[in-house]
Amino acid sequence: MRPILLTVFALTAFAANSVLTRSALALDQIGPGAFMAIRLASGAVMLAGLVAFRGGLGSMMRHGSVTSAASLLLYAAAFSFAYVTLDAGLGALILFGGTQITMFAGALLKGERPPPARWVGSILGMIGLGILFAPGASSPDLFGTALMAFSAVGWGIYSLRGREVSAPLRATASNFILAAPVGILLWLIIPSDATTSMNGILLAVASGALASGVGYAVWYATLPKLDSSLAAILQLTVPIIALFGGMVFLGETMTWAFVFSATLILGGVFIAILWPSRAK
Repeated sequence: MRPILLTVFALTAFAANSVLTRSALALDQIGPGAFMAIRLASGAVMLAGLVAFRGGLGSMMRHGSVTSAASLLLYAAAFSFAYVTLDAGLGALILFGGTQITMFAGALLKGERPPPARWVGSILGMIGLGILFAPGASSPDLFGTALMAFSAVGWGIYSLRGREVSAPLRATASNFILAAPVGILLWLIIPSDATTSMNGILLAVASGALASGVGYAVWYATLPKLDSSLAAILQLTVPIIALFGGMVFLGETMTWAFVFSATLILGGVFIAILWPSRAK
């Protein structure tokens, strides 16, 4: 039961991150560089504090890696700058589609052989996302599309590397600590005309300290218990969770496209989980 609860918590944190990012960047409350830098820095501070509370600061940096930190930075930076040039729906399609491709490719390279159910589940999930987001998508900005594709690759690599960690909290903390200074440097050297409001800063802190910092540490605790292909498919539920949260807490309207899309995505997830188990 514990891995299931951890997985649900991590996916919910990802969905909350989507809502926080949308609230900050889509409403012009903060620039993408500032949001990315504050997100990484606040995540680093929160995670370092949690590690210190548990008495593990001395050995913390041994559990991270430059490669993981670089992939985290690539994801966070490319995502923030792409978000202001793409509509949210198209961005979600590129991000989660790219993550699927990256993680399935990584699984194959590591010798995993996803059963047919995983391929079926992934295809159903991607069709569901397409039904939900593609009809309202505008003509894509090529630079933004490329950035979001890079973001997907970064997140896919970061997730794949999480399957190898033995101390998820300390590994996540050290990755954020390594990525944050470079993120701040990028913020300082890339010009932006966007104003930075207090509300935008608070949204970035919430995204970094809670939805990203704590959420990613929980995700790293979950990943060693999941096949790479299954971890990829589970993330297709994140847009559904985010939209459902908007309906519950923001009074947004449920549509038939959402119902059909959620049915396909959740059906794909159940097939990916249950079909291989029944085959055994």
